[in-house]
Amino acid sequence: MKKPGIKLLVFFTVVVLIALFFIFDLKQYASMEYLKGELDGFRAYYAQHRLLTMALFLAAYIVMAGLSLPGAAVMSLAGGGLFGLFYGTILVSFGSTIGATLAFLFSRYMFRDWVQNKFSSRLAVINKGVQKEGGFYLFMLRLVPVFPFFLLNLVMGLTPIKTRVFYGVSQIGMLPATLIFVNAGTQLASLESLGGILSFRILVSFALLGIFPFIARGIVSVLRQRKMVAKFNVPARFDYNLAVIGAGSAGLVSSYIAAAVKAKVVLIEEHKMGGDCLNTGCVPSKSLIASAKLASLVNRADEFGFDSAQVSFDFAKVMDRVQAIIRKVAPHDSVERYTQLGVDCISGRAQIISPFEIRVNDQVITTKNIIVATGARPLIPNLPGLDKIPYLTSDTVWNIRKQPERFVILGAGPIGCELAQAFSRLGSKVTLVQRDDAIMKREDPDAAQLVFERFVKEGITVLTHHSAVAVEIVENEKHLVCEHGKKKIYIPFDDILIALGRVPNTSGFGLEALGVELSRNKSIATNDFLQTNFSNIFCCGDVHGRYQFTHTASHEAWYASVNALFGDFKKFAVDYRTIPWTTFTDPEVARVGVNETEAKLAGIDYEVVKYGIDDLDRAMADSEDHGFVKVLTVPGKDRILGVTIVGSHAADIISEFVLAMKHGIGLNKILGTIHIYPTMAEANKSAAGLWKKAHAPEKLLAWVKKYHAWKRK
Repeated sequence: MKKPGIKLLVFFTVVVLIALFFIFDLKQYASMEYLKGELDGFRAYYAQHRLLTMALFLAAYIVMAGLSLPGAAVMSLAGGGLFGLFYGTILVSFGSTIGATLAFLFSRYMFRDWVQNKFSSRLAVINKGVQKEGGFYLFMLRLVPVFPFFLLNLVMGLTPIKTRVFYGVSQIGMLPATLIFVNAGTQLASLESLGGILSFRILVSFALLGIFPFIARGIVSVLRQRKMVAKFNVPARFDYNLAVIGAGSAGLVSSYIAAAVKAKVVLIEEHKMGGDCLNTGCVPSKSLIASAKLASLVNRADEFGFDSAQVSFDFAKVMDRVQAIIRKVAPHDSVERYTQLGVDCISGRAQIISPFEIRVNDQVITTKNIIVATGARPLIPNLPGLDKIPYLTSDTVWNIRKQPERFVILGAGPIGCELAQAFSRLGSKVTLVQRDDAIMKREDPDAAQLVFERFVKEGITVLTHHSAVAVEIVENEKHLVCEHGKKKIYIPFDDILIALGRVPNTSGFGLEALGVELSRNKSIATNDFLQTNFSNIFCCGDVHGRYQFTHTASHEAWYASVNALFGDFKKFAVDYRTIPWTTFTDPEVARVGVNETEAKLAGIDYEVVKYGIDDLDRAMADSEDHGFVKVLTVPGKDRILGVTIVGSHAADIISEFVLAMKHGIGLNKILGTIHIYPTMAEANKSAAGLWKKAHAPEKLLAWVKKYHAWKRK
């Protein structure tokens, strides 16, 4: 029998059993009056058949709890009245826990997949919390019997909590209530009602018992923090409410927010204000890409109706323009601006000497809280021979003024791909070397393939399955030595750029000596509130290592600064549900949410619609009719799970989907939104239209067709 058939059979069986319970009025046998009237007879039977009576009682209790039938309290009294406190407690404890677990498993088997698929985005945070601390909260709810246990069993079945955790916590958590009811059952003859058992005093005791784990955890947390800082001097007064180390995107936003809420804040930067984004990342790379784009358009003059076109340029002037753009943007991130905003800016290398003290230059400043926003640096591989030659990284490539002729780029991630295309368009002979089987491994294969095809068309040599093993100089010529299968390949070059990712900057300024914990990838380990193992030290941005994007650094900075300054009242967990990003190749590749590759790995059910931008009027008018909009949705629903857009201005047009996912807007509403004609953003509406067409109510339309035919008669 197939799974749907089994589910239907299980559901039908349970419904029938519950219906029979009420049809035959079996509830009367689980009443106080019946129990007290038949107690002597039960005791007489128990005296003659001890084990059988215990087994029957245990089975009845399991069935009642498993089917979530009323009468569990009376059954607990019966356990005490029949078997006494010791045996009654054992039987009721195991019967209630086994029955609760059966109800839990029934709910999980029947409904969890459906609920999780239907409400996956809303349940993401809850699921994460349950996975992390579900046992703790279940224990609290078991101790405080104000939430009906039968309902708790069914609700927990819909969550990711493990069955063994549910069983173990339930066994222990229900024990206090079990003891009270079973003990009351030993005096059953004198009981008048269930209300006499749960007196106000007992209910208050349960409430205090349920609150105790929170109080205990809070006390343990405070004691642990006090122990960690006990060896450090805690100043009587602090110079600052917040000290921020690093003036990149994360540090700038953190200090800006602190100053805006009138906290006293200091921003410490060793090198340049603006960090990587301004000086070596987003701003210079997009400036170079813009110049390279112009060169590529000239080469495509015939596509726009021109017989010919040419452009001459001086590479040094192109790179000078890049620096000019940096200088133009720099005032946004300058010391002068942030000083006017109320931030104390200090130029120098910070050294954290305690959780409350930072040495910078010749002074020691004291601070209530610290935010570490020290960014990341290019990853340099342990490649034999690399240290014997001058090599470039995304930090240093902006200093060159002589154009690389034979330019090898090692690494085909976002940085490698963007710079490979830019330098190729400016006339360098570029070889892009990738160890894996494809470029842009974080993207779906169909998205990466379009970029790959454009690279090949533009004359970039793309070598996949090539693992770099050494750099050698042969007869005064530099070679990158790669393994390709069982062969060694020698790639000659004049310049080489290392683009293998970035490493968080976590060493050299006191974290190690202080004992701040790091994660496996050497980024700073934090909780959901961006706190380190020191409760007053936070981190955000690339040094956190989760998403190394400028916009994510700014996003995290809000949480870090607000939690640092106002965490005594309320802390906010970082929301990563709708983090978008783009690789600024041509065509651009923009992403938000999950893609097909990730959905398959995670076992997420999805439907997909894919609209080809070659069908879009504005794309045709711009001679940019290539690429696609691909939307993943919940099966049968218009709720968006993720979007990948490949094409011109993909980074701009994906914003509509980011907004939709953030605020729960589905494809139906995108389809019903007016989009200006002709624009690239119409691709979003067209993709929504494809989804609507695929989910058209065919049976209803068949009747509508008949109605129209009838109207023509």
